[in-house]
Amino acid sequence: MGQFKIKKGDTVEVIAGKDLGKRGKVLRVIPDTNRVVVEGVNRARRHQKPTRALPQGGILNVESPLHISNVMLVCSKCQKPTRVGHKFLDNGTKVRACRQCGEVID
Repeated sequence: MGQFKIKKGDTVEVIAGKDLGKRGKVLRVIPDTNRVVVEGVNRARRHQKPTRALPQGGILNVESPLHISNVMLVCSKCQKPTRVGHKFLDNGTKVRACRQCGEVID
């Protein structure tokens, strides 16, 4: 359980599995199991009973978690999937950086 280089809100590309090549935003990071939930990727059908919150019930499409090793961060400047490096700014703060173009990743 280390610190991940991918955070909630990042744009990632799937690099392995049935959704290979798809891009989406990270909705949730699950550190205990090394997994991430990506918007529109790895969708599963869930049979939902009617409840007060969802009175009609039915079959829903929900995103399932992917292993973090199967996704790669996409740089906002060069739009390429990249490994994540680190850089120190002039004021001494450590930030994530793109290994392709060197741009700081927010």
